[in-house]
Amino acid sequence: MNYQQLTQEQRYQIYALMKARFNQTQIAAEISVHKATVSRELARNRGGRGYRPRQAHELAVARLQLRVKPRIQSETWQEVERLLNQQWSPQQISGRLKLERRATISHERIYQHIYADKRAGGTLSRNLRCQKLRRKRYGSYDRRGQLPGRTSIDARPPVVDRKQRLGDWEADTIIGRGHRQAIVSLVERRSKFVRLAKVTRNTAELVAQAITVQLASLTVKTITSDNGREFARHQEVVHALSAAFYFAHPYSSWERGLNENTNGLVRQYFPKKSDFSKIADRQVNRVVERLNRRPRKTLGYKTPHEVFFKLPLVALTT
Repeated sequence: MNYQQLTQEQRYQIYALMKARFNQTQIAAEISVHKATVSRELARNRGGRGYRPRQAHELAVARLQLRVKPRIQSETWQEVERLLNQQWSPQQISGRLKLERRATISHERIYQHIYADKRAGGTLSRNLRCQKLRRKRYGSYDRRGQLPGRTSIDARPPVVDRKQRLGDWEADTIIGRGHRQAIVSLVERRSKFVRLAKVTRNTAELVAQAITVQLASLTVKTITSDNGREFARHQEVVHALSAAFYFAHPYSSWERGLNENTNGLVRQYFPKKSDFSKIADRQVNRVVERLNRRPRKTLGYKTPHEVFFKLPLVALTT
């Protein structure tokens, strides 16, 4: 015999049938339940003034809520919200928590939590990365001219494409409002480890200095950039870092797809038309820290920091 939960309508029927002096067996037959269900209902949900359907239903619901334990604990949701506020994606959160064996929660469930929070007036949805269609430029030649001493990506060793070793970097610049200042963006292909540096002007001299300073203490085998004039002093970088410097084909951003993706992540913090003159170095460094300590699906939900420095898996804490 299986116990059946009664509806509020059935409880009103029980009350009416009791008033009509039906016994418990007759009541059970009328509402199509086992007589033990009626007996249990009258014993458990009767108040000081006898059985009243509204009170009985409230008692039953309250008792049920006490028994039901949420599958996802409040501590887990607190951790999810903390990571969302660090701009982790739901997929990154789900994968990392699973990797650390801390909780099992799907990214779909996290999205549901975010949308419920938004409907309630919350702000978690503001941390989701905005996806916008980008207009691609197409052309048969590079209007910016040829850089002296450039080496084409065609000459780059095939091992770089396989992303099996550390030390192969992609370089680009992110331009601020009015083209007055820029952020030099560097990302390592194997680990997705990021380095950023703000320059007051997007000149070849300052960009070469920024690249050299940012990569001087790190493993560098190759650097690949687009054909922007800001990379005209690439030979100085080659001599300073003892690395090879290659240039992608004009209007072939897919040859530096990781760099393009990384720039999109950076734009989440510094949107287009941002005035870079108002951005302090500590703000740039904070973005670097967040990106490098955010787990990536393509890295098995390890962080770029862990992969680049070959660190053992450590639970991410506050």
